[in-house]
Amino acid sequence: MKIAAPLLSTITTVLLAVTPAAQAQENIDLGQGYLCCNMLASGTWISDQNYRGDTSKVMIPFGTPLRHAGWGRSRMQVDIEGRRLEIGNDYSRNLSMEEFGRRYLVQKDPRKQPAYTGASAKVQKMIETARVTRGMTRAQVIISLGYPTANDNPVLEATPWKYAAYNGPFSVHFDAKGLVTNVHADPETLKQVYTP
Repeated sequence: MKIAAPLLSTITTVLLAVTPAAQAQENIDLGQGYLCCNMLASGTWISDQNYRGDTSKVMIPFGTPLRHAGWGRSRMQVDIEGRRLEIGNDYSRNLSMEEFGRRYLVQKDPRKQPAYTGASAKVQKMIETARVTRGMTRAQVIISLGYPTANDNPVLEATPWKYAAYNGPFSVHFDAKGLVTNVHADPETLKQVYTP
């Protein structure tokens, strides 16, 4: 099969444009740090959707030390406690992989940051159990539930934040000060993620 010269030129231009970006990503090493937030692992896979309600998943707590181990196709490879896992960019493809990676591998231990240390005992308990309550800040919700996926939540200052759960989606609503006012979900999901 013979490819027409203009089409061949277009294909070559696209490939040349993509290759340096892909190579640049491969050369980015995020080093060592901490897991930003509570994340749910299914075997060695962690989806950015952080899908709740699947009892087969294991929670990896916020602040867990981790090391960047490389990149795969739409995924960041990390070593956590001597085990290789992958954090998949399943629903945040509008972020570059470096931006995506820096959401989850943070340089400062969130267990020692004001969003946690300065919180009330109730809010700390909510964070530790991956739940939310009224009055929590956006930073506290991220630590507790993980980032909302960027595809569904392109602007983090907006409200509500949309998340996914076994029984269906749920949304976390904020007031003008960026504090949680309530969570909308079916009754079963609400029991899993929200304490008024």
